[in-house]
Amino acid sequence: MAIERTFSMIKPDATRRNLTGAIVAKLEAAGLRVIAQKRIWLSLKQAQQFYAVHAARPFYGELCEFMSSAPVVVQVLEGENAILKNREVMGATNPANADAGTIRKEFALSIGENSVHGSDGPDTAKDEIKFFFSDLEIVG
Repeated sequence: MAIERTFSMIKPDATRRNLTGAIVAKLEAAGLRVIAQKRIWLSLKQAQQFYAVHAARPFYGELCEFMSSAPVVVQVLEGENAILKNREVMGATNPANADAGTIRKEFALSIGENSVHGSDGPDTAKDEIKFFFSDLEIVG
């Protein structure tokens, strides 16, 4: 198995409810190490840039408004098959379909307010990490 890095974000619905520690604990219990982390408040423009891949979708505007509505916690995670592991720990996008014990099953409020975001592949992870972190901030 390969050690890899992935990007993870704790969304505004979770930071508002002080769930950062509980979410990080689930990630770490799954064998992922946090090698970079910071709490930031995205501007609407930053949210639009980050989610530009969804610009043509009907939920784009609402998503960007939500993501700029309160602080988020952005992280770089490292571990064996970190991308897949993170996605497993997050659970299905729709919390109603998420497995028991996953972050979204336990903490998400809805499909839109689903507490976390994670990269879906190696190229996405690389781009998302670069969007938020310089090499100096990643201390794995």
